Amino acid sequence: MDGQIVILILGMAIVSYLPRALPLLLFSRAEFPPWLVKWLGFIPAAVLAALLVPDLFLPEGQLLLTYRNPYLLSALPTLLIAVITKSMIWALVGGMGCFALLQLWL
Repeated sequence: MDGQIVILILGMAIVSYLPRALPLLLFSRAEFPPWLVKWLGFIPAAVLAALLVPDLFLPEGQLLLTYRNPYLLSALPTLLIAVITKSMIWALVGGMGCFALLQLWL
């Protein structure tokens, strides 16, 4: 392997690693105000919503709020299974099963 390629790979590794490691090193002992901790707690739900909403409501690039939308129809029983069982694996299996059945019938 050429020396320039090794240097390039090491440089790319450092550039990829530093943005992840520096905040951890800088803020590991920091005390954040309670309002900031509360605000940061909403980030996972916001990210999940940002990922799910376009797929559920815009499956083909346009708004589809009919009974012909298998994504939206399979999300409802998946949510119900998740709330009742509180198990991610059962919600995943149930959602995939519902989606597969809806894909066959719709």
